[in-house]
Amino acid sequence: MADRSSAALTKGSRFQVSKGLLTVLVSTVVLFALSAAIAPSSVASTTMQSMFPFAALLAIAGLGQMLVIQQAGIDLSVSGSVSLAAVIVTAYPTGDNSKLLPALLMAFGVAIAIGALNGFLIGFLKLNPIIATLGTNSLLYGMVMEISQGIPRKTTSNLETIVTSNTFGVPNSVYFAAATLLVVIFFLRKTVAGRRFESIGASPSVAKVAGLRVKTHQGLAYVWAQILYTLTGVLIAGVISNPNGFMGEAYLLPSVAVVVLGGTSLLGGRGLPTATVLAAVFLSQLDQFVLALGVNFAVRTLVQAVALAIGVAIYTVDWSRVRSVIRKLLLTTSHRENQASLPSA
Repeated sequence: MADRSSAALTKGSRFQVSKGLLTVLVSTVVLFALSAAIAPSSVASTTMQSMFPFAALLAIAGLGQMLVIQQAGIDLSVSGSVSLAAVIVTAYPTGDNSKLLPALLMAFGVAIAIGALNGFLIGFLKLNPIIATLGTNSLLYGMVMEISQGIPRKTTSNLETIVTSNTFGVPNSVYFAAATLLVVIFFLRKTVAGRRFESIGASPSVAKVAGLRVKTHQGLAYVWAQILYTLTGVLIAGVISNPNGFMGEAYLLPSVAVVVLGGTSLLGGRGLPTATVLAAVFLSQLDQFVLALGVNFAVRTLVQAVALAIGVAIYTVDWSRVRSVIRKLLLTTSHRENQASLPSA
């Protein structure tokens, strides 16, 4: 009986992965086809060369958010973390390549500290993730203003060269995203800690009974997320030569949207990293498509919100039950019409 249950669970998980990946893959193909037909400039070679680096950055931030969402949480400190990392690696070196490595160590050190703080507040003190990470985000922006003094600094030439150069015709930032994806997949699928991580996210109460360290895994999710947000901020500092202290604001809603569009449940459990990365490409191209149509920034933000709502509806609404309710309503209406059409005695 246990073997049958395990087989059923595995089958369900595989179906979930296939459904999430297939849905976002088909959506991306359709979007590129529409872009080519309606707004050809949005799929031009130069546009793609500028779009893919930002899609890669969104993918990395999205993978960080996915790890948190797998534990049924949410991290609203992503914008402050990305901004702080970009400020640290530009304000501290001030263009001096010899100071880049210490700046990177400082940025990732801060990321680990902030992630540990979030993990302690949420995993151990059981604070609401929204409240806790919003408070942390305010702290991060305070640090941003203290370090930058509101003045953008130019990035170092080494960082700019590493991030913006192409290798075999592909932007290096894409390789960073691909490497991050492989590391996340390996951790979640090939390690004992990764499988425990997903089990805890799916059912913390059962995992606790099984003797797993629920609080520790939930807290570490925020640490790993902060590391990936910081990597995003560092890469932004390479892509944009003079990043300001608010570069991370563009990643708050999209980082959640790509996770949802990729099929990872907001209730926690199994994560879909490949689908999350593909969703980042979809959302980035959607932004390019809308931009090519000449709409303003407010409409572009609204489109992202609509995409998020559609993603939530696709993966959380029980559509079989909805169809059943609609069918019953139609049958009831048809029956009443037939009764009304019968001649009275």
